[in-house]
Amino acid sequence: MGVLGQILGLYVDVKLGLRHGANGNCDNAAMSRTYRIAPSILSADFARLGEEVRSVIDAGADWIHFDVMDNHYVPNLTFGPMVCQALKPHAVTAGGVAVPIDVHLMVQPVDALAAAFAQAGADYISFHPDAAQHVHRSIQAIAAQGVKPGLVFNPAEPLDVLDWVIEDIDLILIMSVNPGFGGQSFIDSALRKIEAVRKRIDACGKDIRLEVDGGIKENNIRRVADAGADTFVAGSAIFGQPTYQGVISAMRAALAA
Repeated sequence: MGVLGQILGLYVDVKLGLRHGANGNCDNAAMSRTYRIAPSILSADFARLGEEVRSVIDAGADWIHFDVMDNHYVPNLTFGPMVCQALKPHAVTAGGVAVPIDVHLMVQPVDALAAAFAQAGADYISFHPDAAQHVHRSIQAIAAQGVKPGLVFNPAEPLDVLDWVIEDIDLILIMSVNPGFGGQSFIDSALRKIEAVRKRIDACGKDIRLEVDGGIKENNIRRVADAGADTFVAGSAIFGQPTYQGVISAMRAALAA
């Protein structure tokens, strides 16, 4: 291989987060991925949400995660697009850089609320395929609004739908708890699902975020990253702590270990 070929090979290794073994096979190199921490405002102080969003961004959050529940698809009721619209001006860094708002729809039907959140300023909108009558159509409708679409998979839900739509989405969210219920812990079988999704993403070749939501803490975030995740939703693990920067820094240290 010439010098140019070696340079190109090194570029591909770095760009795709892969390293080549002696046999020429590619293995995941989790350490080379860009990790994102996405605090869920569902655990924030609702009486001062704007301040909470600014504070957690100042503490190092990469995204702001919205858990939208309709008391129909899941047994809980949270907030609608007006809250997203009101918080959009607060989702910026001290330097004025916009921080993505990541909306997870736990609603049925999907399309009307997806359109409303797109108009309210969401950057990513993900939904559960079993909540949509026409999954492709819902994905296309979100993308047509200039928003990045994603799909969400519950702990016991198969991944088969990805065979037909993975090229059309920008985010895959794996639930490591059952959505809509409190007091849960991380479900370990989610690690196998994360590994399976990472293989599909790598085979697809598209830049797709692999997000995990449920029971993420500083003592397990490394395992989740090693399975293939690059984006981590954390609610009470961040907002329930005395200092947001301390726990976000601890998570980043675990990811760097």
